[in-house]
Amino acid sequence: MKVAGALGRSVAALPPESRPGRSCPVSYRYAPRAFDRAPEIVAETLYVVGGLYGNREALEAVLALAEREPGGATLVFNGDFHWFDVGGEDFGALDAAVARHAALRGNVETELAAEESGAGCGCAYPMDVSDAEVTRSNRILEMLRETARAEPAIRERLATLPMHLVARVGDARVGIVHGDAASLAGWGFAHDRLDDLAHRRWIEAAFRDARVDVFASTHTCLPALRRFAVDGDDRAVANNGAAGMPNFAGTRHGLLTRISTRPYEGAARAYGTRIAGVEVEAIRIEYDHARWLARFAASWREGSAAHDSYHRRLVEGPRHALAAAVPRP
Repeated sequence: MKVAGALGRSVAALPPESRPGRSCPVSYRYAPRAFDRAPEIVAETLYVVGGLYGNREALEAVLALAEREPGGATLVFNGDFHWFDVGGEDFGALDAAVARHAALRGNVETELAAEESGAGCGCAYPMDVSDAEVTRSNRILEMLRETARAEPAIRERLATLPMHLVARVGDARVGIVHGDAASLAGWGFAHDRLDDLAHRRWIEAAFRDARVDVFASTHTCLPALRRFAVDGDDRAVANNGAAGMPNFAGTRHGLLTRISTRPYEGAARAYGTRIAGVEVEAIRIEYDHARWLARFAASWREGSAAHDSYHRRLVEGPRHALAAAVPRP
């Protein structure tokens, strides 16, 4: 996206970390102690589905997985269920399906519900993401915003969605977020931050303040499940990466986070651990890849922002290995 005239000069004059797509307002923030409350959701089996990114085929596969669960499953869509669905029919159909379940807003839904034009804070990308990637992301959001403007009722509903939820599964308390324990678009639960020893004190403090056993997140597009010892008790952060895109090199499936009093008995289990008496597992979402790729291509032709940024990942998977996601010894 090119920005002309005085506006372009003013954007260029901003420090890189403050430009559109990198910096979010204070309204995106909350304190970890906000999770120290009664749960809004009580379930025996909970599916946390983050980052559908407009993939209707992945949504169908998630619903099919839930139907096969003994006793059923409670679904929570924890943000960024919209993204590639710039086609009006896709946008409305996906939103209607998500609206039947619990949901919270990600940065995408927050921006769509807002009155501002342009990219806003976008994905709040860290500085190790290239400016070109951020610019393409901003362009995708602008196009999706045009689609959303034709659906005022959907925008109103998205504006009412919470930034976080608390669930109880068995005896375990679960904090459900889009980004991290302190920000809707935070990167504190990215796989590399979870392995950063200097970051561990912040994570441990967040668990103490929130009084949860598990944080379930998404936003960063790459999955990781990590265990932490906090005051002698085991805790976990489960980042599902993306439900609607491949998560590992050479694969074509999404992932969701399953938290349950029962272990998963199907072949779709990718990895997992046990925390506070419940199973915390990553479950593969085997969607109709060919049909999804055709749907993507109909909206995002070669040379478009989404095609340039995501087509290779959709076909080949990201440069992320399964070993980088599984819990550490």
